[in-house]
Amino acid sequence: MTGRALATSLAGLWVLAASPVAADTAAETAIRDALTKWTADFNARDASRICDLFAPDLRYDFRGQPERDFNAMCSGLKHALADRSKTLSYAFDIKEIIVSGDMAIVRLVWTSRASRQGFAQVIETTEPGLDVFRRQPDGTWRISRYMAYEAP
Repeated sequence: MTGRALATSLAGLWVLAASPVAADTAAETAIRDALTKWTADFNARDASRICDLFAPDLRYDFRGQPERDFNAMCSGLKHALADRSKTLSYAFDIKEIIVSGDMAIVRLVWTSRASRQGFAQVIETTEPGLDVFRRQPDGTWRISRYMAYEAP
């Protein structure tokens, strides 16, 4: 094999090997962006898109409560944001994102802060969790499964 043919072959192999990494990086970026957008919407009390992070087939387990679905999640979020007697906020810290094809697992910690009008106490909780994202038919990444619990 000539030097030029070898270089061309190696370049082709590099492109093939780099493609999954580029796809994973694009998926990770899309997932980070989706989480950032959701957090901004929640913190701004914008309920118009608050359910966009979740897939229609959502199933979730939280703090030992019964398993719930998309409708329960959306109605709970909208109810919480409509209660103007409370100040609510979320922040997240991604520990790891693993992408495999059209699925991704995100290990993260959510920090929530809540206070009630007329009370000085602010309740802060940390909630380690595991979110399973699936790429939807429209190309967006949405959470289809998640588990979270309050840290001691």
